[in-house]
Amino acid sequence: MMTFMTETTKKILTHYESDCPGTKSNLARILSHGHLGGTGKLIIYPVDQGFEHGPGRSFSMNEGSYDPHYHFQLAIDGGLSAFAAPLGLLEAGASTFAGEIPLILKVNSGNSLVPGNEASDQAITGTVEDALRLGCSAIGFTIYPGVDQTYELYEEIQALAQEAKACGLAVIIWSYPRGHMSKAGETGLDTVAYGAHMAALLGAHIIKVKLPSEHIESEAARFAYEENVAAGALRDRVAHVVKSCFDGRRLVIFSGGEAKDEEAVFDDARAIRDGGGSGSIIGRNCFQRPRDETLALLKGMVRIYKGKDA
Repeated sequence: MMTFMTETTKKILTHYESDCPGTKSNLARILSHGHLGGTGKLIIYPVDQGFEHGPGRSFSMNEGSYDPHYHFQLAIDGGLSAFAAPLGLLEAGASTFAGEIPLILKVNSGNSLVPGNEASDQAITGTVEDALRLGCSAIGFTIYPGVDQTYELYEEIQALAQEAKACGLAVIIWSYPRGHMSKAGETGLDTVAYGAHMAALLGAHIIKVKLPSEHIESEAARFAYEENVAAGALRDRVAHVVKSCFDGRRLVIFSGGEAKDEEAVFDDARAIRDGGGSGSIIGRNCFQRPRDETLALLKGMVRIYKGKDA
């Protein structure tokens, strides 16, 4: 479900001044696919929760979601921009669904069986060669600014991003601040914006972060935020995160987070739209619902991002 190259997509691609035609073509493929194709907005479907949280916690609410083909088909039928998953899940459907939706190989992963490990570090679980073999448009990688392993994660994504770009793939960075901060600090406005900015500095084409709260974690940053940054409404906080990513020259998408009701998902999408965000990356709030409910939810989100639902 591709659209022709729109002026909006062409303008976004001009922001990536160092990239080769292959990488820009893969970015254009993601931006041009699905019901939001050509609008500059994205809804990406990630299914890495089985790795992070285990199959029971992730899929038992909807038994169909144990099957990798379920996720490919849901992303296709929902008219989404791309489908992101770890190596084995993509391998389980890559041939059947070849060419039907842009794929993103999540190349690092953690797990919750090692106490605390899933919150501080991840292992490399896929390669650029795997992404090319599977026909992916991009690789995805998680960083945790603030943890003891921060600099190792930066070095890992630097090497992987260099290889990916040389092969014409796009790079998506999941940036989740944590570690030497309070729990509230993980979604604090200053830390989310800082983490997003670091992802941009590390060379990400698309940056994934959590929606920020009003909390300010850093006392050193408090004065600057209280004096200069509007933070009272979620749309204002989204706008600050987007501005922190090279004044909007990088695509910033926001996580769906924990399970929530339909209207809460729609409220988040409206705030992202009104704050200038590039869209959503939504997993659990899709596959833990019955299929018909999920498709209705996605249809509503598309309407919001197209400006058809105030």
